[in-house]
Amino acid sequence: MPAAPARTLDLSLDLIARAHSVPIPDDPSALEVLSDAELRPGLDAIVAGREGSDLWVFAYGSLMWNPEFPVAERRIGTVRGFHRRFCLLQRRFRGTPERPGFVLALDRGGLCRGVAFRLPGMEIREALMPVWRREMRGRGYVARWLPVATEAGTVSALTFLANRASDRYAGRLSDAEIAEKIAAACGHKGPSAEYLFRTVEACERLGIRDRHLWSLQALVAARLRACAPGA
Repeated sequence: MPAAPARTLDLSLDLIARAHSVPIPDDPSALEVLSDAELRPGLDAIVAGREGSDLWVFAYGSLMWNPEFPVAERRIGTVRGFHRRFCLLQRRFRGTPERPGFVLALDRGGLCRGVAFRLPGMEIREALMPVWRREMRGRGYVARWLPVATEAGTVSALTFLANRASDRYAGRLSDAEIAEKIAAACGHKGPSAEYLFRTVEACERLGIRDRHLWSLQALVAARLRACAPGA
């Protein structure tokens, strides 16, 4: 089935840049991250018994537009039992302790359409360590192998779910509450709104329609226009 034509977003990189023109220095104390040595036992446990199998990762947020690992194949796919939501606070990278942003996670209920990436044949720990480090070092996620339904068949993919035991888990806030934080937040990696923009842009390009993302980008755009110089 061909992807639906992309809609025009209210949010734009130009609007985001005008609202967040002052660079933010990094504050390592804002989020303590795990070292590779601390991460390896969890990686060893999740890949146990999977050597020699096809290796898939399910992407629903920034991994869709910035996977940072080699890709042999990609398929649009659906995970059932979880939905995409901005529910993890980000006090570093794209936010600060005073003005935390949000990043996406999969939370309980519903379904999520995203991208299943197959990694090329290589040593499984070597292949997964970059994405494992990226997603797991901040203690915001738990990892599971979940079935992803695609037009070419169902695959088992490594998927990162919201860690509800983490102090970063914000629960189910309204879109308006989430938009307020995303519009205001910026860290040394850039504005939280840029993360939102690039994710909804990727979904639109792929024909993945997500009402949560679409609502948020409009709400954030309205807030940025209200405070951005020259908007």
